[in-house]
Amino acid sequence: MRQALERVIQGNKGALIVLGWSPEVEEASSGGFKLDGALFTPARLAELAKMDGGIILDDDLTRILYANVHFVPDGTIPTDETGARHRTADRMAIQTKKPVVAVSEGRKVVTLYYDGQKVQLDRPTEVAARVNQELQTLDRLRRRLDDAENRLTMLEVTGLATYRPVITLLQRAELVRRVGVSIEQEAVSLGDEGGLMWVQLADMVRGVEHIREVTLMDYIKPKRESAVEKAIHALEALNGSDFDDPSKVGRAVGIDELDDTATPRGYRLLSKVGRLPDSVREELVNHFRNFQDLLHASVDQLEEVEGIGSARAHQLRSFFDRLLAAAESWDPDLD
Repeated sequence: MRQALERVIQGNKGALIVLGWSPEVEEASSGGFKLDGALFTPARLAELAKMDGGIILDDDLTRILYANVHFVPDGTIPTDETGARHRTADRMAIQTKKPVVAVSEGRKVVTLYYDGQKVQLDRPTEVAARVNQELQTLDRLRRRLDDAENRLTMLEVTGLATYRPVITLLQRAELVRRVGVSIEQEAVSLGDEGGLMWVQLADMVRGVEHIREVTLMDYIKPKRESAVEKAIHALEALNGSDFDDPSKVGRAVGIDELDDTATPRGYRLLSKVGRLPDSVREELVNHFRNFQDLLHASVDQLEEVEGIGSARAHQLRSFFDRLLAAAESWDPDLD
């Protein structure tokens, strides 16, 4: 579709395209001719756009159903558009509940109307430039998130954690998620041309929502699934100024005193152990209850937990030993 719209613009033509078929679309359509099973291709749509009338595609956007159609939506539907083509597109989208694309012949601008929303689709080169710049920003934010997580890990292992670095980690995880969503909304208009960008974006946001979830599982009270979900919703609902304030973020997730000593339950660190089922992770947390007891548990003590055999007990002990060794050489003032 993106390639088709570019062909329309390059041909110095306008277009009005309804993306989907329904009785409401049929009712608001007049004239034109039916295409018997015409497969959608960019070249075919661009050629049909040379006619004055509009084009109707099927719901899957795989076939062109009608061409040279005169659209006659309800003229009483309110719209802020002034141009005839865009006014018709806006009303058709509202009346039919289908996405409608209008290509301006004079301004060479593509506009998508859907469900009362209007989105202007910039040229791919402009979008790609913005997305690339935003990906660089996201890369820096992801590194800051990883730094915050590593710092919290060392503070937890050494028993020096407070709620402030916990909130910092939640803030950075949520910021990465928000920027990722923003880039996704921008990059989607590139169509197939955004393939590499999607790969980069997926790599940078991978695991972010999981970090946020297991961090909340470690610290909020009471530790219930509903409480975690409520905290996530509250975090996502914070606006810009409140989101930048650690105290307000803390209160949103049920943490009032940021400088109080914080003791994790161990969910986040245990999630880093390879191939450890959630059920076994839950058994470990419930069995030891105290994070430092879990961290210093012997192989024999670990084997007492249901679901932990000899191999898994040695795997956990090796993981904990690496954390303790890293903590011995860690200097919080240099981090």
